[in-house]
Amino acid sequence: MNSSQSDSRQSAPTLSVPADSRPRHIAMIMDGNGRWARARGLERIEGHRQGAATVRLISEECGRLGIDQLTLYCLSSENWKRPREELDFLMRLLSVYLEQEQERLIKNNFRFSVIGERENLPKPIQDQISLTEKKCASHTGTRLCLAINYGSRMEIVSAAKRLIEEVVSGELTIDDVDQDTFSNR
Repeated sequence: MNSSQSDSRQSAPTLSVPADSRPRHIAMIMDGNGRWARARGLERIEGHRQGAATVRLISEECGRLGIDQLTLYCLSSENWKRPREELDFLMRLLSVYLEQEQERLIKNNFRFSVIGERENLPKPIQDQISLTEKKCASHTGTRLCLAINYGSRMEIVSAAKRLIEEVVSGELTIDDVDQDTFSNR
């Protein structure tokens, strides 16, 4: 974080939202970083870098306010159509974020999870995700959930496969499958 960001953060008013008026779950679609950068004459990747810094501020405030979960929709399955250079940067940024933020998440009692299909992510990132989830598994604070490589069709197929596996293994019967069990997967 540069000094101007730090100064503006220190002078920003602290939110005083009564506990009974706070949402339990906040979800944000991280969209527009490239447009934000272009509007300022910067490279798209600078917008992504600034977006990652903003995530830190938002997650810290959610933790301070006692928000149960913050879900950040980071990279949809549609984003794989972006230019290779931008995707490579986003993967490096994710790797650096996971590495640098792990201690902050641990120190601040954050729970950490990732939703989406991990199989297409680079193996080192899959390993970092698993390690961070493991280190934060017993925490009781705000859950920071990153949605990475997600998509509605992908989620429907994944849920259907899980249900099929549970029926085949005998954990569920076909009659147990209804809208609620599907939704829970």
